Amino acid sequence: MPALTPDELGSMPLFACLPEEQRTLLLDRHRETIHQLDQVIVMEQDWGESLFLIRDSLAKVRTYTADGDEVIMSLLGPGDVFGEMAALDGASRSADVVALTPLHLVKMRSAPFESLLGQLAPFALALARLEAGRLRDLNQRFALQSADATTRLLDALAYLARKSSGGQDLQSEIPPLAQREIALLAGLARETASRTLSKLRSRGTVNEKNGMLSLADLKPLQKRGLIP
Repeated sequence: MPALTPDELGSMPLFACLPEEQRTLLLDRHRETIHQLDQVIVMEQDWGESLFLIRDSLAKVRTYTADGDEVIMSLLGPGDVFGEMAALDGASRSADVVALTPLHLVKMRSAPFESLLGQLAPFALALARLEAGRLRDLNQRFALQSADATTRLLDALAYLARKSSGGQDLQSEIPPLAQREIALLAGLARETASRTLSKLRSRGTVNEKNGMLSLADLKPLQKRGLIP
């Protein structure tokens, strides 16, 4: 894939408000890297002065409970940034970020990013919207912890589709993922997630083609209040 250009950067929601000069500044001395499935990009408690932009594919933000159980905090897809908080406040990384699929990353210097946040209110507001969206997603997932397995799995699939598309397309194809990852995201045992997914396939709610899942029918999500 050719190197990211300022015009392409401007097509991503977070950076759309920036003039070309500022987008060029952000890409000054940037690096692009490819990471394989399950590769850890940053680790919790690491220190770092760079931030990362996902150009393609999916990653997960994870942590562990005191008992050693993995918890997925959020998903990251095309156009998402991560590492920005540690870069801005100088603290250590708050969670691991792990590639869910082969991942194309852009690594940027934090100094121009921080400078533009201080200069341009629309850019700071765009970042605040990004963080608010992540918090909203996390709140919904925690609110569903006591819901039935079907509701939790449908919500996880909708979240995966939305992040895979880099927008709001709930019926976008989801890259092939291990069922363990889908179960973790839904907060279900793998066996429960597998049984529930088979049921949704048989009902025609979920399609599977070449290992890629997609939501064929959104009515069950509307019925459960997962979408308007």
